[in-house]
Amino acid sequence: MKMVTAIIKPFKLDDVREALSEVGVQGMTVTEIKGFGRQKGHAELYRGAEYIVDFLPKIKLETAVTEAQVDEVIAAITGAASTGKIGDGKIFVVDLVQVVRIRTGETGDDAL
Repeated sequence: MKMVTAIIKPFKLDDVREALSEVGVQGMTVTEIKGFGRQKGHAELYRGAEYIVDFLPKIKLETAVTEAQVDEVIAAITGAASTGKIGDGKIFVVDLVQVVRIRTGETGDDAL
């Protein structure tokens, strides 16, 4: 089992959610976050004063999937979240040692 975490642009969330549903992902957790990478924020003009926005709004999407689904999930996220511009985001994949469904007590792939 793997935990796939994607950091994406906020306006791409619906596209990514739909793409993941099409490849069989049944659940996900979405968090509104702020951060920056290579783009290093940007300058904005507000009421005649320029100020620097260091942290940009992003969406962190997490989903637990089976080993067999990982490549499909990565392809779905990449395809749906890509704009071809800096700041599109990143995908992180880490091993899940154990998953337990609280309601039924199911473990492993059955709990997903």
